[in-house]
Amino acid sequence: DSNVPVYSSGDTVSGRVSLEVTGEIRVKSLKIHARGHAKVRWTESRNAGSNTAYTQNYTEEVEYFHHKDILIGHERDDDNSEEGLHTIHSGRHEYAFSFELPQTPLATSFEGRHGSVRYWVKAELHRPWLLPVKLKKEFTVFEHIDINTPSLLSPQAGTKEKTLCCWFCTSGPISLSAKIERKGYTPGESIQIFAEIENCSSRVVVPKAAIYQTQAFYAKGKMKEVKQLVASLRGDSLSSGKTETWNGKQLKIPPVSPSILDCSIIRVEYSLMVYVDIPGAMDLFLNLPLVIGTIPLHPFGSRTSSVSSQCSMNMNWLGLALPERPEAPPSYAEVVTEEQRQSSLAPLGACDDFERALPGPLFAYIQEFRFLPPPLYSEV
Repeated sequence: DSNVPVYSSGDTVSGRVSLEVTGEIRVKSLKIHARGHAKVRWTESRNAGSNTAYTQNYTEEVEYFHHKDILIGHERDDDNSEEGLHTIHSGRHEYAFSFELPQTPLATSFEGRHGSVRYWVKAELHRPWLLPVKLKKEFTVFEHIDINTPSLLSPQAGTKEKTLCCWFCTSGPISLSAKIERKGYTPGESIQIFAEIENCSSRVVVPKAAIYQTQAFYAKGKMKEVKQLVASLRGDSLSSGKTETWNGKQLKIPPVSPSILDCSIIRVEYSLMVYVDIPGAMDLFLNLPLVIGTIPLHPFGSRTSSVSSQCSMNMNWLGLALPERPEAPPSYAEVVTEEQRQSSLAPLGACDDFERALPGPLFAYIQEFRFLPPPLYSEV
């Protein structure tokens, strides 16, 4: 019944079971059965000898909730007695139902290669001497991820270098530095990539970037992983001795499932790979972790991110390290001379009224410490 297409933990799911009959029927019960669970399943073939092989099944399941309700009739459906039957007349009938999702965190609905997270409601109509009529309706649950958190607003950056060798000859290095404004994004946003690629080798290389989704499934102490390409872009070819700079090159995130980080048997993670395609050699790549959330960036957060990003870009943004110890400020004697200090201790006529207005002890306290030098930097 909800106009909202998705639900989250603590929400109320309500709806109706519509039953249309062309003639009078007798019914034992009409029930609804709602359930949410994560399930993992895959098989692996193993050799047990020269001529023997067997298949090993890996399965695991986590249940998030299980709800049953009886809309008509009673619990027992195993007998075919005529007692306790309900008569439903010809026409269309509707039976409302409602249940609340658990307050505890739920895993986001997901369909993967070796597992899934599903939520559904099933209606069952039981009649004597007949098979039950069943109908299932799935609904979507999102466990919200707010990207407006400090950990997801922090910039991600890295630097790598690779030197190519060919027999006894060594060419110059290929260096790659990349940075993105934050870790958290939502589908439909574009990631601005700031990168610098320097090619001092003898080969022609191509800088590229791609977003990957990694699905991890866990069962019986084993893990099965699936990596999928989500989006990619290609830069210009870079000949020997050339440098290319990306000043906010954009890579759009398509509609994808949010990250799943709290399920014990299924994890869905994302990463941005900025890399240099090197013909005839292993690519040079940087992996920057991403979190795909459901709550987009607030305008204030966007301004803050934009300002901090602009400031960092105006500076040498590759120098990410802070100095080990900040420089001490100048000493008091370097700023205030002894003559200035003595002249300032002279009575001020303009302060006479202020002196009379303050209580004696308080004014004495202010006068005593007013012109004393601050503590040494090493003391603080």
